[in-house]
Amino acid sequence: MGLVACSVGRNNEDPETVKLIFETDMGNDVDDALALDMIYKYSDEKQVDVLAIMSNKNSSYSTEYIHLMNHWYGYPDIPIGKVINGIDSENDARKYAEYVSLQKAENGNDLFERPKFDYNAVPEAVKLYREILSSQPDSSVTIVSVGFSTNIIRLLTSLPDNNSPLTGKELVKKKVKLLSMMAGSFGDNKIAEYNVVKDIPAAKKIAEEWPTPIVFTPFEAGIAVKYPARSIEEDFKWTEHHPVVEAYRHYLDMPYDRPTWDLIALLYVMEKSPEYFRESASGKVSVNDKGYTVFRQDSSQSHSYLELDSIQAENVKQRFVKLISAPPLKYKK
Repeated sequence: MGLVACSVGRNNEDPETVKLIFETDMGNDVDDALALDMIYKYSDEKQVDVLAIMSNKNSSYSTEYIHLMNHWYGYPDIPIGKVINGIDSENDARKYAEYVSLQKAENGNDLFERPKFDYNAVPEAVKLYREILSSQPDSSVTIVSVGFSTNIIRLLTSLPDNNSPLTGKELVKKKVKLLSMMAGSFGDNKIAEYNVVKDIPAAKKIAEEWPTPIVFTPFEAGIAVKYPARSIEEDFKWTEHHPVVEAYRHYLDMPYDRPTWDLIALLYVMEKSPEYFRESASGKVSVNDKGYTVFRQDSSQSHSYLELDSIQAENVKQRFVKLISAPPLKYKK
């Protein structure tokens, strides 16, 4: 019996609550929204302490959609950080974050009610990173990065400030235990993967200098598991309006099944199990000038990447559907 039949679970080897910072290009692909839903579900089960959600998409609606989601799911106090002068990706996809943020009910109010959003009041991500990391126990924070490397490279190269006398690299080494990163491609038919290509210098420097273990969720892992349109159309009838369903329907013409790159990077952190993935041997990832990633096995290094066979992929899909389609604690009767 696979874990797909279980409730929200944790890795048996590591049962404590995960201290999580979620780094996202919310608005470029709808899998970010699906992954954010998962975070709230794990929060409902007290499996995760969400220290912050950082947007690396250069768009006010990226952070406004996160603000909307925080309030809809019942977590209004989760801090949000923004990128300033980030990579230009505003027109890379249909703007579901903007669409949902602007949706109105028949009475003219916001379809998803929440306090007024002030983008100017959202702190810059690196400043927020340093503030949060400096206050956490050593080797306690997990970062799940499912977008561009812009914020985390700026963190890595940041200077001492009022929050910490440590450089960014020193602070990361002291406080972060793992970076789970949706990036790269290591299969037989490699591609220059989107998250890497959009900010190649940052991705190269992360691969070269990040001082903690990195587990990569590559392009081919997300392609192996697709969230089914059938679930979007049938499994959310417990509510009239759902901010993830609205985003999914706007992102592409329905019906479509969408790869789950970002969800897998999160699932690895929350429910690491051979039911779901196998992890490569230890090695070192490098990034070339065209954005292609190369993995070289080396037991002295601390990079690895995830692979899924067809059975694991089916288990993961069923897990995602079960978790995401369930009502959040706030809406359970």
